[in-house]
Amino acid sequence: MKQNIVTVTLNPAIDQTIILNGITLGKVNIAQNVHKSPGGKGINVASCLADWGLSANATGFLGKANINPFEILFQSKHIIDSFIRLEGETRVNIKLSDILKGETTDINLAGLKMTNDHFQELLKYLKNIVNEKSIVVLAGSVPEGLAADSYAQIIKIIKKLGAWVLLDTSGKPLKESLSVKEKYLPNCIKPNQHELSQLAQKTLLTQDDILQFALSLQEKGIENVVVSLGENGSLFINKKYAMHAALPPIKTISSVGAGDALVAGLIAGFHGNLQFEQIAKLAVAFSVAKLGHIGPHLPNINEVKKYVEKVKVTLLK
Repeated sequence: MKQNIVTVTLNPAIDQTIILNGITLGKVNIAQNVHKSPGGKGINVASCLADWGLSANATGFLGKANINPFEILFQSKHIIDSFIRLEGETRVNIKLSDILKGETTDINLAGLKMTNDHFQELLKYLKNIVNEKSIVVLAGSVPEGLAADSYAQIIKIIKKLGAWVLLDTSGKPLKESLSVKEKYLPNCIKPNQHELSQLAQKTLLTQDDILQFALSLQEKGIENVVVSLGENGSLFINKKYAMHAALPPIKTISSVGAGDALVAGLIAGFHGNLQFEQIAKLAVAFSVAKLGHIGPHLPNINEVKKYVEKVKVTLLK
């Protein structure tokens, strides 16, 4: 497949995960523990890939004022740090993890304010490092100050360079990125059920509803469409196959970053030139393995491989 992996995170965050044994709104809740982890979708992907033994070049924007946790993560996992430093602080996102219900409530704060000059600096850098042997992951929200079509602009440039692109975003940035000529579409997208419903502009309630809309996207030129369904597994669609892959639920410590781990599994699979079914198994295994860990981390490789062996795949077409 491709050789070098690049992840782009326009709007990273420090994830503050608060562990509670049940949450009652409007009342005082006593936390059992709290963890702070450097995060942001592309950073989480790079971190999980590092745990699998794959090096990634991570770029995007970070605030200088609270850069330390990110630099520690990059150094400890040998992630290539190519982030553009800006004045100010990277945002903090609060995650309320209710271990009693196995649910996580996200409170996402506003990020750094960007300018077009910042964006042009990033584009210039990407032109220097991306080529026809690149896998590029564009992941997360678009920060204030940048246009909704920022990902579409990036994809157009790096597709011209011959790169393979996975896009994991939602809302208007996703819509804008799919409203382009076929040759500038991402090679893979990974919305969840809610994000796909937003794109469809209607609620997709059943698996068949989700499958039919995902198939329509694939037929329009997106080579691979992956839809995460939470504890119900994921759908994987390409030109030849449509399949559902899932594992039995496990005890969840934190679901934060499970979707990013899924993306990391996809990238590991495509990078390894695996068959599509094996890519699906690896992606689901990454996602489920992540549920037992706080922060952007996987267990050891052998444990992940055990999950891979247990993934059940059902062909849908």
